[in-house]
Amino acid sequence: MKKSSTSNSNINKTATRNGSSNGSNNNKSAVLSMKSENKKLAKEIKSLVLWKSPLKTLKYASLEVLFLIKTNVDRLLHQRALLLAIIGLLSTVLVLIYTPGQHQQLIDVFKSKGFFICYWLGLGILSSVGLGTGLHTFILYLGPHIASVTLAAYECGSLNFPEPPYPNEILCPEDKDNVGHIVPSLWSIMAKVRFEAFLWGAGTALGELPPYFMAKAARLSGNTTEEPENILELEKLQKRKQKGEKLNLFDKGKLMMEDIVERVGFFGILLCASIPNPLFDLAGITCGHFLVPFWKFFGATLIGKAIIKMHIQKIFVIISFNENLVDKFIDLLAFIPFIGVRLQTPFKAFFEGQKQRLHRNTQKLSPSSSKGNLLASVFEYFVFAMICYFIISIVNTFAQSCCKRMRKQHGSTSSDVGSAKKLS
Repeated sequence: MKKSSTSNSNINKTATRNGSSNGSNNNKSAVLSMKSENKKLAKEIKSLVLWKSPLKTLKYASLEVLFLIKTNVDRLLHQRALLLAIIGLLSTVLVLIYTPGQHQQLIDVFKSKGFFICYWLGLGILSSVGLGTGLHTFILYLGPHIASVTLAAYECGSLNFPEPPYPNEILCPEDKDNVGHIVPSLWSIMAKVRFEAFLWGAGTALGELPPYFMAKAARLSGNTTEEPENILELEKLQKRKQKGEKLNLFDKGKLMMEDIVERVGFFGILLCASIPNPLFDLAGITCGHFLVPFWKFFGATLIGKAIIKMHIQKIFVIISFNENLVDKFIDLLAFIPFIGVRLQTPFKAFFEGQKQRLHRNTQKLSPSSSKGNLLASVFEYFVFAMICYFIISIVNTFAQSCCKRMRKQHGSTSSDVGSAKKLS
C-alpha cells in the first residue's frame, strides 16, 4: 500500500510538473507570437506611405480626417455652452463687418493686425507640429523677412518704412527727414522685427502642446497601450543602457533630454526650449508622461522659444546679412573651383535687384537684376518642395495613425471574444 501511494504521488508530481512546463511553454509561445505580430504590425504601418502604396495611404488618411472631424464635432456638440459662445461671437463679428458705419476704419485695422498675428502664429505652429516633420518656416519665411529688413536698413539708412505697404513690401521712405546717414544699430533692427518674431516663437510653443496633452492623457488613463511610441522607445533605451549596451549619439541625446526635464524641472525645460533642439518634442512628451503641471511646461516653453531662442536667432540672421559680410561672402565665392565665378554673377545680381526694389523711383530694374531672378526662382522652388514634403508627411502620418487605431480596435475586440469563449 505504501509503495502504491508513493508511486501515485510521484505520478501526480510529474503530471503537475509536465502541466506547469506545458503552461510555461504555452505562455512563451504566446509571447513570441505576440511579439511577431507587433513586428508585423509596425512594419505594415511604416510601409503605409504615398510612394509605396498611394491608394491605400490616401484611403486611410481620408478615413482619419473624417474620424477627427466627427470626434471634434461630437465633443463640441456635448459642450453646448462653448458652442453657443462660438456662434454668438461669430455672429457679432459678421454683423460688425457687414454693417456700414464709422466703425469700419477700426474693423480694417483689426483685419490687418489680426491677419498679421494669425499669419506669424500659424507659421510658428506649422514649424513645430508633427513630431519632427513640421514645416521649417523660420528658414522659409521669418529668416528671409529678418534678412530683408536688415538689408533695407543698410540701403535706406532708416527703419521708417512706409506703412502700407510694410510689412508686405519694404520700400525706403521718400521723405528725406526719415532717411538717415547712419546705419541703424543691431538693437534697432531687432526691435523692428520683434513682434513678428515673438509671434512666431509663441506659435512654436503652442505647437508643442499636442504631444504634451497626448502623453498626459495616456498616463492619467492608466492604459499602457495608449502610451506614445516615444515613451515606449525611451523605456527600451533605458533598459539597453542598464544592460550596458552601446548607444549612438542620438539615443544618448534622447536619454539626456529625459533626465534634464525630469530632474531639473522648470529650468531644464527652459534650457531645452532656449536652444535649437530637434529633440524638444521628447521634452513635451516626457513632461506629459510625468504629469508636469501645464503652466510650468508651457511657461518655460514660451519664455524659451518666444524670447530667448528668438533673440539668438535674430542676432544670428542680422549679423549674417550685414552689408560688409554679404560683400565679403560674394568675394569668397570666387575661390570655389570651377563654378565660383559663375556663382558670383547671380548672387551679385540678386542683391542689386533687392536694393533697387527698395526705391519707388526705380521704374525699371537694371538688366543684371534679371539674372538675380534665377536665385529667387531657385528659392521659390525650394519653398514649394518643402511645402510638398510637409503635406506628404501629414498624409502619411494620418494614414499610419488611422491604421494603428483600427488595428488596436480589432485586437481589443478579438481579445474580448476570446475571453468570452474561455468563460463559456
